[in-house]
Amino acid sequence: MSQLRVSCFAISIDGYGAGPHQDRQNPLGVGGEELHNWYVPTRTFQSMRAVPKEGTTGIDDDFAKRGIENIGAWILGRNMFGPVRGPWPDDAWKGWWGNNPLRRAKEAAGGKDVRLGGGAATIRQYLSAKLVDEMHFAISPLLLGSGESLLAGLDLVALGYRVSEQVASEGATHVVITRGTQA
Repeated sequence: MSQLRVSCFAISIDGYGAGPHQDRQNPLGVGGEELHNWYVPTRTFQSMRAVPKEGTTGIDDDFAKRGIENIGAWILGRNMFGPVRGPWPDDAWKGWWGNNPLRRAKEAAGGKDVRLGGGAATIRQYLSAKLVDEMHFAISPLLLGSGESLLAGLDLVALGYRVSEQVASEGATHVVITRGTQA
């Protein structure tokens, strides 16, 4: 059965999925690119580049690889496409995929999983609606101080989420939460 997954979503120790002052020069905010220091050197990431390098293996690469396995479609929020922030100028437009991108993504996935790619506000919306089946986030050893918080205002326990896995590497602490599962 197809699941909705968040995979390889990097956050700072203080819970930010992007740093402050996102703009064209800093699409992940000031300091935000450092959230992915665990991911960029992996063999999985390097294999996707135009000029791949060998890349590292181990815990970080294992999670990077899991993040792309069995994915048939992606859902991405509007902040993943450009630097425009704030309210929509016209509430009539609901995106290219209409009012129900989850249904369309599951159809497009053809039985494979759908990966919810973010940003943080989009993931918060899906978590609060109890639509995410599994979420892997990588807690990077970094403090951003401000930016876009991933879990602000969410009571994951009340929403039925539980920690199902945790593994630390030199680059990040990997935590997997699942809906309706006891740790």
